[in-house]
Amino acid sequence: LTNLESLNLDSCKIGDEGLANLTGLSLLKSLELSDTEVGSSGLRHLSGLTHLETLNLSFTLVTDSGLKKLSGLTALKSLNLDARQITDAGLSALTSLTGLVHLDLFGARISDTGTNSLRCFKNLQSLEICGGGLTDAGVKNIKDLPSLTLLNLSQNCNLTNKSMELISGLNALVSLNVSNSNITNDGLPYLKPLKNLRSLSLESCKVTAAEIKKLQSTALPNLVSFRPE
Repeated sequence: LTNLESLNLDSCKIGDEGLANLTGLSLLKSLELSDTEVGSSGLRHLSGLTHLETLNLSFTLVTDSGLKKLSGLTALKSLNLDARQITDAGLSALTSLTGLVHLDLFGARISDTGTNSLRCFKNLQSLEICGGGLTDAGVKNIKDLPSLTLLNLSQNCNLTNKSMELISGLNALVSLNVSNSNITNDGLPYLKPLKNLRSLSLESCKVTAAEIKKLQSTALPNLVSFRPE
């Protein structure tokens, strides 16, 4: 199997010792390890997979300390770290992965301080940080990621209309989710420059469907999906 390029072990009963069997798969480009018993010590077996472009470690036992072992996988374009035990320290260990295009930190506990590491990922097109630890201060570092087309900051209940103002410069955005936050109708006008926006989710915010429809008809002609609707 030395020519294998894609391996999906999602939900399989595999742990750290099992990953030793992957060391010879040097041509591997995609590896799914989500919902397995893989932890930090097992990641050392991945350090030689230098062609790896996609890695999913969501719902694993991997912690911040283990992520340092991924720092040499500079071909990575997509990384899923949707795991509650991942924090700012783990993200800072990954700043060498400057080629990342998709970064999923959905359930990770990333704070405003942690977003400083995002400055290293100038090629990001997709970013999800939904652990509830962000305020407007953290969004200041996200506003400098010009290639973003998908941004999910839902569940960060302390975000205000200031975040909408900061996001307004991300002209490439196609999908934006800031649900479960303190956004109000007064924040909607900040989205007028986002002419490429097709999907907008502001559920459980102080935002009305009527105001979103008004924004759609006057400024966002490509908006086809929005909540509340």
